[in-house]
Amino acid sequence: MKMNFLKVLALGLILLRASDLSAANDNQFGTAGAQELKIPVGARNIAMAGAGIAGVHGVDAIFWNPAGLGSLEATQASITHLDYLLDVSVNQAAVATKLGSMGVMALSIKALTMGDIPVTTEQSPEGTGELFAPAMTVVGLTFARQLTDRVSFGATGMFISEDIHRVQASGMAFDFGFVYDPQWHGLRFGATMKNYGPDMAFTGSGFDKDVPLPGVDPGIPDKTVRTESSPFELPSFLQFGIGYDLINDNQSRAAVYGSYQSNNYSNDEVRMGAEYGWKESIYLRGGYSGSSLDQYISGLTFGGGVRLKWGNTNLTFDYAWARAKYFDANQWFSLGFEF
Repeated sequence: MKMNFLKVLALGLILLRASDLSAANDNQFGTAGAQELKIPVGARNIAMAGAGIAGVHGVDAIFWNPAGLGSLEATQASITHLDYLLDVSVNQAAVATKLGSMGVMALSIKALTMGDIPVTTEQSPEGTGELFAPAMTVVGLTFARQLTDRVSFGATGMFISEDIHRVQASGMAFDFGFVYDPQWHGLRFGATMKNYGPDMAFTGSGFDKDVPLPGVDPGIPDKTVRTESSPFELPSFLQFGIGYDLINDNQSRAAVYGSYQSNNYSNDEVRMGAEYGWKESIYLRGGYSGSSLDQYISGLTFGGGVRLKWGNTNLTFDYAWARAKYFDANQWFSLGFEF
């Protein structure tokens, strides 16, 4: 009875939020902030265009669908690096372990840096000679559990921190996910709601401005006032996915994936991907994502990976390449450990 209640409650939360996300596309286009939440990590699913939310597993599932972490039977750790658009550097580290019958817990940290940027002001539009280095960090704590032999659930709570030259913003966001495996020819279904949380706003001394007081004698010092930043929404979205095994024998496995993503900040997206694995050692992957948005920068993706045994530890190395219209292509490198 308790398990059924949890499943109904969580599914109800996703369906209720779905109606909000679908209605938001037209009147909230481009209004979301905290864009670091959207930057994907985990090269395996990126190489499949992010379509594999019904088939993610292990620490890779933390970003894509935390429910995929519920089947973990060991301890895993991973490191992902990405040189993102416009010299932005993204790094993530994650570790997950099974806590007996309770479930699986994981900790993840994503850090985004942009290098040094010259400070400009109204009085010095060419620069003051100072430099600042924006930094954005997302720290996540994930819990996942295999509710039954067919259903798993996962949730992540994230603390968001942004620091941009004398102004700061912080907030909380939450991810929820389900995976349903009917145990029929490798068919799987997944659903996830990501980046759901209260609005954020910037504050700090960067909003201070010295203004003269009206009606006072000359020589009286200006008054320092602080303006307020308008709050901004998080880039929330809802995603439904499906996976199916075309081949699954002792030598090889081939699977196809598809997903539909409804955003609160932009037009909806459709994703398709495929993965081929040989003897659970060598993997080839490809995918494509599309949207009706004219300035949509994503599209074709591909990549691969290898899995090696080193003593009692399994090592995995995954690579992904993704098109970025108007920019150089993005490349992800992920290194994983299981012991």
